[in-house]
Amino acid sequence: MRWFSTKDNQEPAVSLEQQQAEKLTEIGAQLWASRQEKGLSLEEVVVMTKISKRLLQAIEEGNLNDLPEPVYIQGLIRQFADALGFNGTEFASNFPIGGYQRVNIETAKKPIPIPQFRPLHLYVVYIVLIVSAVSGLSQLMDNYGLQANNSETKPTLDKESVPLAELTKLQQSSQSKTAVNALNTTQDVQPVQIGVTLKASSWIRVVADGKTEFEGTLPQGTHRTWKAQEQLTVKTDNAGGVLMSVNQQEAKQMGELGKVEEVKIAAKPRF
Repeated sequence: MRWFSTKDNQEPAVSLEQQQAEKLTEIGAQLWASRQEKGLSLEEVVVMTKISKRLLQAIEEGNLNDLPEPVYIQGLIRQFADALGFNGTEFASNFPIGGYQRVNIETAKKPIPIPQFRPLHLYVVYIVLIVSAVSGLSQLMDNYGLQANNSETKPTLDKESVPLAELTKLQQSSQSKTAVNALNTTQDVQPVQIGVTLKASSWIRVVADGKTEFEGTLPQGTHRTWKAQEQLTVKTDNAGGVLMSVNQQEAKQMGELGKVEEVKIAAKPRF
């Protein structure tokens, strides 16, 4: 934790990143609840705002790492809030941007500039690869010629006659196939995601793939999301106070007020 000095006294300072993360979580929960109340899907909001679904979802989930610079985040929040009927400028001003405070929010409308790279360094790489390939081919042809001169009875090459470069290529090819097979096996199952919004303060426990991700009491208005590769289990002591959505679908009440409820959601195979 960082500290600062004020009149010879040291007090803990909350970092700007922490303030931004906490405020984004609060704003995202409000936008998510408003969207659910209006019955709008993320795809419909994408059409209304021209903002990608990935960025809208990151705002709702309070995921600061998947968003651009703070000044652009403020602009995205403004457009999102405008589409849901809020005063976007006033709504977005609640998100702190630190040193960017003097930048007009309207500038956030502009698309994020994509740096133009001039990959001159790639030319050097290409030249090295071409030289290596020609050298390897030349060495291979020389070895074939020596084998033909030394023994006309051998129909094939011995392992010792294969250049080291060729053996390396074979090993790399085998490793690449193994990696692709492992990736395909992982992608056979679609991860499961749940989002919960608290209508009333409730105790909740969330278990993802056998590991407890959260257990405790969440206040009214809180919105949280969790993901798992195989299975998610959600248990609460106040089912009527918890709205839960599965894989971005419409949120539904888990049960009756004051009732204990446990829900298990398994990942679905890809088709």
